[in-house]
Amino acid sequence: MSLKNKAAKLDFSNLPGLGPDTGTAARPKTAPGAMMAFANEARSDLLRENELLQARAQEAQALQGRLDEALNELRQWDGAKATRLIDAALIRPSRWANRHELNYDSPQFDKLKAEVADAGGNVQPIKVRPVAEPEGSFEVVYGHRRLEACRQLGLPVLCLVDNIEDRALFVEMERENRGRKDLSAWEQGMMYRRALDAGLFPSLRQLAASIGVQPGNVSTALQIAALPDVVVQAFASPLDLQFRWVAPLKAALERDEAEVLQRAHEIAALSPRPAAREVLARLTGPHEKSPLGRQTRYTLGGKVVGSWDKDAQGNVALRFKAGALSADKEKRLLELLAKFFD
Repeated sequence: MSLKNKAAKLDFSNLPGLGPDTGTAARPKTAPGAMMAFANEARSDLLRENELLQARAQEAQALQGRLDEALNELRQWDGAKATRLIDAALIRPSRWANRHELNYDSPQFDKLKAEVADAGGNVQPIKVRPVAEPEGSFEVVYGHRRLEACRQLGLPVLCLVDNIEDRALFVEMERENRGRKDLSAWEQGMMYRRALDAGLFPSLRQLAASIGVQPGNVSTALQIAALPDVVVQAFASPLDLQFRWVAPLKAALERDEAEVLQRAHEIAALSPRPAAREVLARLTGPHEKSPLGRQTRYTLGGKVVGSWDKDAQGNVALRFKAGALSADKEKRLLELLAKFFD
């Protein structure tokens, strides 16, 4: 048999790598082939890893964008303080409170109270600061009327809580109330006087600078607060006093203080009392003396306590207010009159 015929009869199917396809990749027959196959596999792994890294980078970029948006939104709230609801019973008025009690008995307060009731609470928060005693309580910085409205309605109070010292409290309260333009001249004057009396500011000028007000305006408000009590009481409400009335009231007191005080006492005794402008006119109007100047007022401590009057018919009346004369002085007066008519 020739070699050609013998070779045709050989079965190579059982040799490794030359049998039927078993589903596995054929192995390279040479060392260079094996190295090339290994390089291709490594390249494929690198490509897959690169694709995975790119996908993760895209996810990270998307997350960074969302984070930047959130940070930008947060920056808009820099310095902001959270609000919370507090039981009105735990909040006390400030010792610098500038609201007169008559503020809570007015159409304006009734309107505010109705708005709070309709909203189920104060939509605009008040500001408070924590105080040491009693534990868990607070003091109003500003918002006394809103607090009172919630208190009367039995509602919790929406509050901003901040730790601030006395001077900062006073400045914030004054500016907030003045910005609302509903604080009376007398309330402002009393507030400024309390701050100065307590030493919160060393001078009128420093107080004015701290609250951003002209010193002259602070001075005018202080002059209203310095009016004699009886003059203030002549008005139906101290809230009726106006800044422009300081000059005529001051001039009338300098001209004849006893007469102005007497008129104020008489007006305060009226029921009902005249309108505010009429009270001003009566206090500052010209002094109408009795015929031939037959009228004398007796004062004690700046207050009129008695009078001696003689009318046109010659009738004389001597009057003293209750308590103006001690028992000893009353006895001496009676003895003097008795001797006079002996």
